[in-house]
Amino acid sequence: MSTNAILTKPAVSTSVLSQTLWITAFAAATAIGARVEIPNIPVPYTLQTLFVLLAGAFLGARNGAISMMLYLAVGALGAPVFSLGGFGFAKLLGPTGGYLIAFPVAAALVGYLVHQYKSFPAVLLSMFAGLLVIFTSGTLHLYAFYIKDLAAAFTSGFLIFSWWDVLKLFAASMIYFEVAKRWRRLG
Repeated sequence: MSTNAILTKPAVSTSVLSQTLWITAFAAATAIGARVEIPNIPVPYTLQTLFVLLAGAFLGARNGAISMMLYLAVGALGAPVFSLGGFGFAKLLGPTGGYLIAFPVAAALVGYLVHQYKSFPAVLLSMFAGLLVIFTSGTLHLYAFYIKDLAAAFTSGFLIFSWWDVLKLFAASMIYFEVAKRWRRLG
């Protein structure tokens, strides 16, 4: 085996290890974001979506989605990683379930779009699209299973969060854009 082949083998292992660590780190950050919350009924204000957007942007479509699937799996299996210290599969069926289930899709969408279009306005629009996926899914879930009135579900599941999520949207976009000047993609 040549010296060159030997030197490249650890880089492949390190890359897989690096990807695994970043995937896990963003899943953990999302869990921490769930614990930073302002109580609200039926869905609290949290920082989860900030990390969903950043996971997609930094990790790319596939790894961003995997990170969010890991987050959901850990919570479904019993770790208290959801808002209000929630855990278990039943939490995915509760009032916040529609939002949670959309996390992998939103991360994948953001990851795909951010890596296609790299200007700040494009990053901002990509993350906005990810938020639309999350809030559309969450609002429809509230409507179908809890509120049974589309206008009320839209108000309590979408509109009420608009100011909070505009802040997270701009924060995530700026964080990504500044960090991406040095590291376009993690893992």
